[in-house]
Amino acid sequence: MAHVDRLTHCSQLTDDAPGVGEFPRPLALPKFPWDSLAPARERALSHEDGICDLSVGTPVDPTPEFIQRALTEAADSPGYPTVIGTEEVRRAILSWGQRRGMIDVGMSGVLPTIGSKEAVAWLPLMLGVGSGDIVLVPEVAYPTYDIGARLAGATPVPVDPTQPETWPDAACVYLNSPGNPHGHVLSVEQLRAGVAWARQRQAVIISDECYAALAWEEPWMSEGVPSILDERVCDGDSSGLIVLYSLSKQSNLAGYRAALAYGDPRLIAAIVEVRKHSGMMVPAPVQHAMACALLDDDHVREQRDIYGHRRQLLMSAIAAAGLEVDPQSQAGLYLWVGAPHSGLDAWELVDRFAKLGILVAPADFYGTRERGRVRVALTATTQRIEAAADRLMKAGPEAFAR
Repeated sequence: MAHVDRLTHCSQLTDDAPGVGEFPRPLALPKFPWDSLAPARERALSHEDGICDLSVGTPVDPTPEFIQRALTEAADSPGYPTVIGTEEVRRAILSWGQRRGMIDVGMSGVLPTIGSKEAVAWLPLMLGVGSGDIVLVPEVAYPTYDIGARLAGATPVPVDPTQPETWPDAACVYLNSPGNPHGHVLSVEQLRAGVAWARQRQAVIISDECYAALAWEEPWMSEGVPSILDERVCDGDSSGLIVLYSLSKQSNLAGYRAALAYGDPRLIAAIVEVRKHSGMMVPAPVQHAMACALLDDDHVREQRDIYGHRRQLLMSAIAAAGLEVDPQSQAGLYLWVGAPHSGLDAWELVDRFAKLGILVAPADFYGTRERGRVRVALTATTQRIEAAADRLMKAGPEAFAR
């Protein structure tokens, strides 16, 4: 009878209760930026030789065969996977961290995640950041850092990641090195300054390091891109620090949603607890494939060489077209390109590229400080990169003149 009464009550609410029809309620999130590229995409698609889409960072090269085999080997997986991850994948994560020069955080300090974007978006909420808190985000940055703060009910505040002495007090800080969109790398000294700032305030640093395997300039090619959990940065102490890393770029596993969190075991335990309640688990076959990928460096070097070749093609073509690549675009999958001599703004540059059948992303997607730049991705096939480079070479500086 009680069940029937509840059903009757629900029916009454549906018919005439106040507030019905107010869902979905807005979450005060910005519009998805790539939707605004539709007109430029249409123009680029109209090119007689087709579009060269350099606007997104989606890998296009095949997933290495040994990783595909690993996924198949673990395909018979009828039970639920564990949230914390298998012993196999956690040991592989620790091995990867050791080879990167990161401190040992133990088995309780690592966790597989459902891609790194999921972790970026939800970690502040999982850590208890909420209304009234401030979350610092890089002033030129991947938009999801801002979204992660908003989803937690906190206030995102853009800052210069190289100048922590200017940062306001905050509960949480996002860092990203190598940076998306611009490819800047934070040095050991800059990272140390950020850690010192955070520890004085008991703030958490979430360091997104998903492009760390893709260094193009010295000293990073020889020394490696430093992690916030490098001994030289954190003095052997992981307290308050979490590194996020993705296999999407290094191993072409974007479709597997294979990524990881590595850091302070106390913070990882809190994240695991929330994920247990919400059922956020990496599928068991993906965990096995991750473990195999993390233990092999050869395929990472091979993929890096492919991106390096594409980068050189675009660097030469961009220079021939009278454009300039930010000299600090030293790592990652993108070139941060401007037209300083013509003074074109970001959307004017998008339009000029689109006329050549090339789609790029405007600086507006990534913050407000550098309005006169576009992000050019290396993640198209070599054939389409060659086509884009050829179009830029033939068009020359006249295509980007006032």
